[in-house]
Amino acid sequence: MIRIPLVSRRRVLLGSGALALTPFLRSPLFAEPDTSDLQKITGDTIPITAAERQVRMDRARSLMLALGIDAIVIEPGASLVYFTGIEWRRSERLTAAILFAKGDAVIVTPFFEEPSVRETLAIPAEVRVWQEDEDPIALIAGALNAQKIANGTVAIEETARFFVSDGLAKLIPSFRIVSANPVVRGCRMIKTPAEIALMIKATDVTIAAYRWVWPRIKIGMTPQEIGSLMDAATVKLGGVPQFSLVLVGEAAAYPHGSHKPQRVREGEVVLMDCGCTVHGYQSDVSRTFVPGKAPAEVRKLWETVHEGQQIAFRTARVGVPAGQVDDAVRAFYEKQGFGPRYHLPGLSHRTGHGIGLDGHEPVNLVHNETTPLRPGMCFSDEPGLYLPGKFGVRLEDCFHMTESGPKWFSTPPTSLDKPV
Repeated sequence: MIRIPLVSRRRVLLGSGALALTPFLRSPLFAEPDTSDLQKITGDTIPITAAERQVRMDRARSLMLALGIDAIVIEPGASLVYFTGIEWRRSERLTAAILFAKGDAVIVTPFFEEPSVRETLAIPAEVRVWQEDEDPIALIAGALNAQKIANGTVAIEETARFFVSDGLAKLIPSFRIVSANPVVRGCRMIKTPAEIALMIKATDVTIAAYRWVWPRIKIGMTPQEIGSLMDAATVKLGGVPQFSLVLVGEAAAYPHGSHKPQRVREGEVVLMDCGCTVHGYQSDVSRTFVPGKAPAEVRKLWETVHEGQQIAFRTARVGVPAGQVDDAVRAFYEKQGFGPRYHLPGLSHRTGHGIGLDGHEPVNLVHNETTPLRPGMCFSDEPGLYLPGKFGVRLEDCFHMTESGPKWFSTPPTSLDKPV
């Protein structure tokens, strides 16, 4: 019998060349990898507790009161998980949470979805249901009006769809509609020790998977075959695979890949960018290596990227504007003849991004970002260099800020010959 389990979310190339996360079914063309020598390493992890979630709600309410916000509307996604625990998907049928500055939350969901939504609801909340012939926006408006807030202010979480804010503006024109970013980001950007512990474990899984996969990569293998090995190892180690991007040869010159057929060849770059989740929290680690003897040009570029990554780490200090980390790396690269700025050959993307429940979160390590670094903030550090038509090198490790400076989630490699 052929087993085709749903095991991961894989980055795939779209027709435009962009990448998306889509459910990935392990193809029956690939034999199930033998992972019998691996063991689960996530058995000691502790999910986010009710007490921690209460602290989040208290923090959100405090910020709402300080900012004059009466309620926040959130659709399914990482922010909904963060505050309510509800793990749900977006569809044309609206499910949403309304968080109030005073009082318990209200969850709005279709009648027939209520039992499923309640399975992961982790905070005190009233659940209001709507039938197929009813308007869910009216239900939200009713919950807001029930608070007896005259001329109130309603904040919309930044990923919510337009029809939500537009519908509310039409149904309750006396309310002011604003962005929820100051509250949501004010909570989510600063990770607690419990969140950081889960991110450390997710990173441990990814590094262990790399160590298992790297010696199994053979000449002639395709990115899909390597990605299947990475996914299988991640699952066996206890993580939930999110992406396994593998770029070979010239494809490594394009940060998110190429449509061209690729196979591992001796002396050519293999760039891997992989991550998983543990209890929802993300890892994101990239490694670049060469099967066989590495050309001198590749080795030199790897050493330059390694130094760029260290410069970013050394620059990241509490109080430093996030953009200065990117500026420091880019200044070094320009002295080596790359760029200038985002031009190629060089570093065509930001030095790093925030990370947590989402793989990419605010704020970014990018030029002109003025947000000061604070303890608890978490970032990727990935200042790759790309030579169009030839190859690219990217090293990516994440760090979290402490009072004394940044601390790695994973230790960067020190040599092209020992990538993990």
